[in-house]
Amino acid sequence: MDLLEYQGKELFARHGLPVPKGSHAVTTEEAVKASDALGYPVAVKAQVLIGGRGKAGGIKIATDGVQAHEHAGDIIGMDIFGPHGEGPFKVEQLWVEAGSDIDEEYYASVILDRSAKKLLIILSHMGGMDVEAIAKSDPEALIKEHVDPINGLDEATARALVAKSAIPGKVADQVAEILVKMVSIAQKEDATLIEINPLILNAAGEVVALDSKTTIDTNALYRHPELEELAAEIADPQEAMAKERGLIYVKLEGDIGILGNGAGLCMSTLDVVAQAGGAPANFLDAGGGSKAEAIIDALEVITSDVKVKAVLFNIFGGITRCDEVAKGIIEAVGRMGIQMPIVVRLDGTNSEEGQRLLAEAGFSNLHDESTMLGAAKRVVELAGGSA
Repeated sequence: MDLLEYQGKELFARHGLPVPKGSHAVTTEEAVKASDALGYPVAVKAQVLIGGRGKAGGIKIATDGVQAHEHAGDIIGMDIFGPHGEGPFKVEQLWVEAGSDIDEEYYASVILDRSAKKLLIILSHMGGMDVEAIAKSDPEALIKEHVDPINGLDEATARALVAKSAIPGKVADQVAEILVKMVSIAQKEDATLIEINPLILNAAGEVVALDSKTTIDTNALYRHPELEELAAEIADPQEAMAKERGLIYVKLEGDIGILGNGAGLCMSTLDVVAQAGGAPANFLDAGGGSKAEAIIDALEVITSDVKVKAVLFNIFGGITRCDEVAKGIIEAVGRMGIQMPIVVRLDGTNSEEGQRLLAEAGFSNLHDESTMLGAAKRVVELAGGSA
């Protein structure tokens, strides 16, 4: 689960990590009220789960109430695209933050290195750009160190990392303390990513987190009831619907709905659809032994996404019976009045019976294909070509 900037900063503050004062707002009036309370200048910041907000016009500085009102009005409701064309992400929330006089910018992150099965600290005296840009412009500027999973990070080790990074000695103790707290947050909150870029030195000589990018392991949310409440607030509508129905669903950016039974088959289906020139709209694993009702639930989730133009079912029948899947598809199409094209590839247990049921159902929008590649090509064609 990715947290919005303000949610990440509130999490930081609870653990004693220094952040600028700020206030959450969802209307222009709330933004102006917050700005007046903080005192000018303030930064009016769009709250969306994507980078590049500043370049897109989603972060603006206001020096008085008139500007705060103008900037908030401009930002709320705007669409922001990511640096690689992701989106659009509509702005519905703001974070109004006290202005900061920036003397220096650094970079710090704690990320779960799955290959090493340890947390990895990345630190640099260069901040204000993403880590990929730092790695490209000056690879030696990135200092990396794994964290002992038992003992965590102590201040002595943290100070040694700061010294390697070429961050000035005048702020070494502050940065070391922040690193220790970042690791502590990651461990206590089950975070897979905590990134601060930039970590700034302000004119008062204080090192504070000017931004936050935080990802919490969704599978660990049951241990954090307060974070489960945040998850409900920021959940994508389709992902929330899928969770209610016990389905494994991840929303993507394309226009072809994908349903498979088993994570490996779903991943392969995504790849084959991309190979055929299409763009998947989702990953949805209905699981092994999928029954008709689960198929109906899955179709309700997939077709609720307005971007979806066609749906691909890729089912391999082991414990899953293909005739049960076919019954679910037929019932869902009839019950929901689905008009969009649905391509179905059934293979394995009772696949011939499933194919017979689909053929006899008489729905013109149901298309049977015998191979994965053939099904992928067909659904891309029916969706109107490459997304």
